[in-house]
Amino acid sequence: MNSLTKDGSVKERQLAPGTRRRVLGYAAPYRRQIVWFLVLVVLDSMLVVATPLLLKAIIDDGIIPGDSRLVAQLAVVVAVLAVLDGALTLVERWFSARIGEGLIYDLRREVFGHVLRQPVAFFTRAQTGALVTRLGNDVIGAQQAFTSVMSNVVSNAISLVVIVVTMMTLSWQLTLAALVLVPFFLVPARLLGRKLAGLAHEQMSLNADLGTRMNERFNVAGALLVKLFGRPVTEDAEYAERADRVRDAGVRIAMNRSVLFVALTMIASLATAMVYGVGGVMAVQGSLSVGTLLALAALLARLYGPLTAISNVRVDVMTALVSFERVFEVLDLDPLVAEAPDARPVPTAPVRVEVDGVSFAYPSADEVSLRSLESTATGDRRGSGPILHEVSFTVEPGSLVALVGPSGAGKSTITSLVARLYDPTRGAVRVNGVDLRDATFASLQDVVGVVTQEAHLFHDTIRANLSYAAPEADEQQMEEALRAAQVWGLIESLPAGLDTVVGDRGHRLSGGEKQRLAIARLLLKGPGLVVLDEATAHLDSESEQAVQRALDAALEDRSALVIAHRLSTVRHADQILVVDGGRVVERGTHTELVGRGGLYADLYRTQFAEEAADLTA
Repeated sequence: MNSLTKDGSVKERQLAPGTRRRVLGYAAPYRRQIVWFLVLVVLDSMLVVATPLLLKAIIDDGIIPGDSRLVAQLAVVVAVLAVLDGALTLVERWFSARIGEGLIYDLRREVFGHVLRQPVAFFTRAQTGALVTRLGNDVIGAQQAFTSVMSNVVSNAISLVVIVVTMMTLSWQLTLAALVLVPFFLVPARLLGRKLAGLAHEQMSLNADLGTRMNERFNVAGALLVKLFGRPVTEDAEYAERADRVRDAGVRIAMNRSVLFVALTMIASLATAMVYGVGGVMAVQGSLSVGTLLALAALLARLYGPLTAISNVRVDVMTALVSFERVFEVLDLDPLVAEAPDARPVPTAPVRVEVDGVSFAYPSADEVSLRSLESTATGDRRGSGPILHEVSFTVEPGSLVALVGPSGAGKSTITSLVARLYDPTRGAVRVNGVDLRDATFASLQDVVGVVTQEAHLFHDTIRANLSYAAPEADEQQMEEALRAAQVWGLIESLPAGLDTVVGDRGHRLSGGEKQRLAIARLLLKGPGLVVLDEATAHLDSESEQAVQRALDAALEDRSALVIAHRLSTVRHADQILVVDGGRVVERGTHTELVGRGGLYADLYRTQFAEEAADLTA
């Protein structure tokens, strides 16, 4: 029944070249277990005719002649075979679980690690639910190729051959008569099976749509948006409409399954009645023994299951292979930013950064993403065009360099290149003389620490969020970092202290508290270079002052590259770079730039006037 609900059109799909060979490659570590598994499946399949044949012997050779001893002996053999069959099934399931779960582990680990190595642009386009599906449903579908599909194909094929040969040996006339009804068994299975597959696909799509809506409404940001702008009556009605369609699809599937089950059961019953009718007449006439008649009826009951399964074997196999292909599609997407084979570590502090003639354009969608992972694969999949043009500057050890300029000028892009979230199109970014394209990821992460506009915290405890940056840190080191980040007072006031759960994305904390925790995490890591991407841009004055004090502690004795939203926070920077249109149009100290009367002076006067107006108000 399960194979009948699968999409029959999948068997016409053309697999990518080499898919089958790659699938066998994943089976290689389990080949010994697979061999034993198949041996057990074969033995178990051959036992399918043992009980009917023993039933024939019990009746013909024991009951009718009155040999009670033989009846008892054969009954014991039947019992032993039942125990043996159960034991074989258990061992078979053990091998199946070891192979299947091992394959799931291998695939999930490989896909998970590969996805995390993708650039940030990949995650901005890929739908999270689609990624989770690749690690869930598709991986499980792939492992079924080596467990349920493989065992079903082998066991059903052997069972079918053994049953038909045994029936032909017992009575070729009755066997041919039973096989005449096979088309009447397969036709409804085909017709209703195709309809069930379509309904199952519709139900999956409807459930996915329903799940997406719940995910969007049930996370903190979505729930807050609904609270502020949503209309409860409309939300309820739209959800009810979707749930209603899911319910109707479920009812149609249930009824079609019932119709199919009744039809197949009825045809099987007619076949059994025919065997008993014709065979009964033959038994009365003496051309067929009673035991043979009962054995044929028992074998007939075991014939149609394997027959139906074999008729759908191509659908089952291709469904499993397509799942493998969808997993391979993710694994074949090469990370745009990769570690060089001969990568070397970046020397530790003091840190010197050189941005040398850097130009950059964001990659196209097809370079960083897959259409199948995007909820809406738009027609415009080209790259961004040039974002940075011949940008050059140096951050000397222990100095603070600030990036200022209008929105969209390319400031965040520069910090992304320094953190090696992307590689420059032309030019080079060097840290302590090492081109980042030649640096190991681990050493770069040790040297560079980043605090973004919106600090992200995992839905876990404060301790776990801090430990993410420094797993070896003890509680004393955490306390010191939290004190330096001006947030220890908050931790002391919480009933669970460091073991307080911060909630989804840290929403149980205020924006300023999250930022200070992010700074504490950075202090615990202790990088030689601190990159701040407008870390105080969205905070109120009080929170900004607390975060600024925490930043002062973070920047002490460290090199720093800071994107400044409020120019007053970088007046004392060693060098200020004014970025406009992807170019550094001015550079110098605050006093020098104000004196020149250029873009920086305009930005400063405009911002100063706005702040003065706010103070007056």
